[in-house]
Amino acid sequence: MLPRLTGIAIVVCTTWVIVPPSIAQDAEVPPPTAQTSQPVAAPSDGLYFADIVVRGRPIFQVGSLSGISATDRAEIINRRIASILAKADTLETVTVQTDGNRKLATLQLNNRVLMTVTDRDAEDFGLSVDALAQKWADALNRAIDKPPLAIDVVQRLYGTTRQLLRDTVENLPALIGAILVVLATGLVAQGVRRIAFAWAQRTEGDRSTEILIGRLGYGGVWILGCVVALGVLGLDIGALLGALGLTSVAIGFSLKDVLSNYISGVILLAARPFRIGDQLVIEDYEGTVTQIQLRGTTMKTYDGRVVYIPNQEVFQSSIINNTASTHRRSSVMVGIDYDADINEAIRVIKGSLDRLDEVEFDPPLEVLVRELAASTVNLEVRFWVDSRRAGFLQATSKVTQAVKEALEEAQIEMPTDIYTLAIRNMPTIPVKTVGDNSVSGPM
Repeated sequence: MLPRLTGIAIVVCTTWVIVPPSIAQDAEVPPPTAQTSQPVAAPSDGLYFADIVVRGRPIFQVGSLSGISATDRAEIINRRIASILAKADTLETVTVQTDGNRKLATLQLNNRVLMTVTDRDAEDFGLSVDALAQKWADALNRAIDKPPLAIDVVQRLYGTTRQLLRDTVENLPALIGAILVVLATGLVAQGVRRIAFAWAQRTEGDRSTEILIGRLGYGGVWILGCVVALGVLGLDIGALLGALGLTSVAIGFSLKDVLSNYISGVILLAARPFRIGDQLVIEDYEGTVTQIQLRGTTMKTYDGRVVYIPNQEVFQSSIINNTASTHRRSSVMVGIDYDADINEAIRVIKGSLDRLDEVEFDPPLEVLVRELAASTVNLEVRFWVDSRRAGFLQATSKVTQAVKEALEEAQIEMPTDIYTLAIRNMPTIPVKTVGDNSVSGPM
């Protein structure tokens, strides 16, 4: 990572140095004359000089003065230029007003002073005050005259790119530090999640709890790491929190459903009304829970479909957990003839189930008389089997078959429903015999 960033920095600096003056349109800085008592600082070092910008592109650079830095001085001048360009309908030529007694010169536009050229500026650039002032005035006049569209776009793009590259180089240490913090945060977050999983497995032994603890630890480390990274970049955390506080209402309304799903997911993982692998009935869906996330719960139905249910709906719905206990009760209804001995039928039914391994006898099975139907006495056989769906259906099927075969072997009839039709006030229908003219009476 560091060698790559170093290479980028070298390329950026090289590009900035070799840019041709015809594109940049910056004033050339002549070498210091023999009479200069102090060395001239290179304008590109960014420490002693700052850009004067017109319409987004740098024109020339000014140095610092006594009591004001180059950056602050350039900011004031740029603000004056931008104000005049925005408000004036017509623009005059930038003029130079010289004060020989004070060794000063002022640059004026539309009767407003843009800047002052001092002997300190002249000394920095190895020119006289008048010559430097005129040079800067000419540069401003060329920049204020609006160039063709293509040149203007190129100049603006160059100025913006140059400033971006300069800011990148200046902030490179902070950027590298923030990247290192993010990388370290990722490694620490992965480690915390593994440790949380291992701790949850030793203490809870529940997959849902492992997911909750692992994700909370992972998310907490990332939040802390992002705060530290923003601090390294120089961002005011207090101002950021204040801005978030002002926008929290809008964010809450716009992300109401998403936040509700996440909060419901945390509650479900903490309360644990069901776990991964449980078989549930949620509204119109019945199946096995395959995944519990903070936003939604995934179920696989018994016909092979995968259903993703938002946690808000899961939290607000009635949930039937068929596997909350190891066994659940099933029942089979059978009808016997009215002439059959009910006690004998009950004894035969119970005896037939004693041979089935799928039936649990604690609690014991029950055979109850539930209904006196039109043609049968209906008996309900209640028994306990494995709560999982496969075992439940298989056991119920075997019990039904065993009860039928046992009653047939004991010659206890299981009649079907008998319906008696009563026909009253039947009309007379004349019947004529073929080959006979006589008509018979009603049938």
